[in-house]
Amino acid sequence: MNYVSTRGEAPPRRFSEILLEGLAPDGGLYVPESFPQVKLSELRGKTYADLACAILARFMDDVPELERLVRKTYTAQAFGSQEIAPLRTLEPGLHLLALSNGPTLAFKDIALQLLANLFEQKLEAQNLTLDILGATSGDTGSAAEYAMRGKRGIRVFMLSPHRRMSAFQRAQMFSLQDANIHNLAVEGVFDDCQDLVKAVNADAAFKARHRIGAVNSINWARVAAQAVYYFKAYFAATARDAEQVSFAVPSGNFGNIYAGYVARRMGLPIKNLVLACNENDVLDRFFRTGTYRTRRPVTQTSSPSMDISRASNFERYVFELVGRDGARVRELWRRLERDGEFDLSAFSSQVRASGFVSGKSTHADRLSTIKAIFQKYGAVVDPHTADGVKVGLEHREPLVPLICLETAQPAKFAETIRAALGREPQRPAELAGLERRPQRFQVVPNDAGAVKRIIEATP
Repeated sequence: MNYVSTRGEAPPRRFSEILLEGLAPDGGLYVPESFPQVKLSELRGKTYADLACAILARFMDDVPELERLVRKTYTAQAFGSQEIAPLRTLEPGLHLLALSNGPTLAFKDIALQLLANLFEQKLEAQNLTLDILGATSGDTGSAAEYAMRGKRGIRVFMLSPHRRMSAFQRAQMFSLQDANIHNLAVEGVFDDCQDLVKAVNADAAFKARHRIGAVNSINWARVAAQAVYYFKAYFAATARDAEQVSFAVPSGNFGNIYAGYVARRMGLPIKNLVLACNENDVLDRFFRTGTYRTRRPVTQTSSPSMDISRASNFERYVFELVGRDGARVRELWRRLERDGEFDLSAFSSQVRASGFVSGKSTHADRLSTIKAIFQKYGAVVDPHTADGVKVGLEHREPLVPLICLETAQPAKFAETIRAALGREPQRPAELAGLERRPQRFQVVPNDAGAVKRIIEATP
């Protein structure tokens, strides 16, 4: 499998060559030259680890001992059961896919636990070191840090928006005392953190000197790993390989739902990919109007991991939408930098054919959905999952099973759960008193030079 850049000016490369990198040299994102096709009949009935081996081998065909790394990652010890991502049926045709059973209680664990093992193997084999520079709106940071903590040859520098995550999310990251973990709280919003990562990566000499790698979903390994649980959910919810399902996905950076798009392109019978936004509804506006407009200020909400206006993975989707025309993508992103928007309304028929529909959820919607799901089904969902359920139900169709992706456990957002249900969410015993633990972080200005100086000065 070869990979190409969405901006068309980087040579094709193998998976092992792009694993440790973030952006391609031309500033684009790597995508496979073509989407591999699967036979559902050959995958139905497999365990999660077996399914992951079968699917990931198509994307990572040059990784030594891939099967061993996959089986090392997806264990009952790490994820609570061999199911890894169990499906909970709320009522016939309505399901929750539990993705938050990993060590940091968020769906990001499923990909990042594997990514850490892939990184470690490659670094050890080539006697290399790696400085990981990432940006988080809440869950990527803790999942990456828990996966990479103590890994030989790896340092993690994680940028997060200062005072814009939940107290639990901050404590999960900042309480880590491992010498290779460095938390940088940026005076800005998540988009600023993401822009800083891109700015540092754009300095080719600095990137090469420090071997800057990526754990955000700009890293293709994360997208591929997330595509696996769409297949897992499909087989759990259906009895026949031709049956269609729809997925409802709360979306901020477009990585989780883009993995569903990849699964659909591989042959999974997905009717609709229902994209749910919070008050930061740039993506919903695009799917309704065809205009991608990112210069609206980011609103701080009660589903903070979705407080994003510029979704990095969206470029991968646009690349497909415009017929894999790298020159067109380059021009669109130049226009985005200059004008803060571009218009693809002429591609409305292609958007419909790709399966995307969308909607928006507000704080009031979030609270009412959390309350309704608890009263009707006895399930407590976090605010992001509530956004997905709310919008998913708006697009639910008779006879088409709807699978709502759970993104995190409610314990990470206790304030919102208290407001909705008047009670504290349960949390694992090992995380009792998390917010009271000593925290280690550094507040930094929204300046790429400052970030580079910190990386250079850190022993």
